[in-house]
Amino acid sequence: MLYYLPTHEYARIEGNIATIGISEFAAHQLGNVVYVDMPEEDDEVTKGEDFGAIESVKAASDLFSPVSGTVVEVNEALVDNPRLVNEDPMNNWIIKVEMSDPSELEELLSPEAYEKVCEAEKH
Repeated sequence: MLYYLPTHEYARIEGNIATIGISEFAAHQLGNVVYVDMPEEDDEVTKGEDFGAIESVKAASDLFSPVSGTVVEVNEALVDNPRLVNEDPMNNWIIKVEMSDPSELEELLSPEAYEKVCEAEKH
């Protein structure tokens, strides 16, 4: 199942693990990504609060967590090659989080609702 924040982060849910990254829309808007600041394994993240940042040649943006929980994995490949986010943002995730409260998912956007957010930003 896939969920989104209005700030363009996604959470792909498998069991109790949320794989978090930025959407294709966000990757396109940012342009060439040059740096991804990520938390470390075992760090705690809180829904709606920033857990890192992503920088491109055009802008820098905070990254917000769609869920609360404990970071169980970070995408080390992004340290050496942050542009992977541009190439395939849905498969080049940033962190994986073991969720502490799966009911938080109810507050996130469905893919259809997120699409409407993106359409509104284009105009």
